[in-house]
Amino acid sequence: MTLDSVLFYVLAALILASSILTITRRNVVYAAVWLVNTLVGVAGIFLLRGAEFLAGVQVIVYIGGIMVLFLFVIMLVSGHDEAVQRRFSNQKWPALAGAVAVCGMLSVIVLRGVGSLDHPGMPEAPPIGSITENSQQVGQVLFSQYLLPFELASILLLVAIIGAIVMSKTRNRATEG
Repeated sequence: MTLDSVLFYVLAALILASSILTITRRNVVYAAVWLVNTLVGVAGIFLLRGAEFLAGVQVIVYIGGIMVLFLFVIMLVSGHDEAVQRRFSNQKWPALAGAVAVCGMLSVIVLRGVGSLDHPGMPEAPPIGSITENSQQVGQVLFSQYLLPFELASILLLVAIIGAIVMSKTRNRATEG
C-alpha cells in the first residue's frame, strides 16, 4: 500500500467520523467545529489529487469565511426557538432513504471494485511532495480570461459585507433604543 493510499484512507476516515459528529452534536458550536474538521479533511484530499488551488480555496473560503459567518450567526441568534422544536422531527424517512442510497452505492463500489470509479480521461495524481503548476495555470486563466467576473464577484462580496455591518448596526441601535 502506497503512502497516497494510506493518506487517502486516513483522510476519508477523518471526514466520515467528523461528518457524523457534525450531524449528531446537540450543541451547534461543537457541530460547527466538527464541520471545520470535515472541511480540513476535504482540503487534504484535494491536495492528494494535486489540486492545490482548490485546497487553498477550501481553507480560505469555506473554513476561513463561511465557518466564521456560521459561528457569528450561531452566537447572535437566540437558541430558544430550537429548544422548543423537537429535534429531527419527521426526518426518519428521508434519513432512511439516504442511508439506503449510500449503502447501495457502497455495495456497487465493493462489488465492481475501486477501479471502476476511474474513467479514461482521469489524469494520474502527482506524487506527494511534487510541485505542480496547477495553481499557476488557474491564476493565469482567472486573471486573464475571467478577470471581469472575478472582480464583479469581489465587489459583490464587499457589498454583502458592508450590508451586513450596516444591518448589524441598525439592529443594535433599535435594540438599545
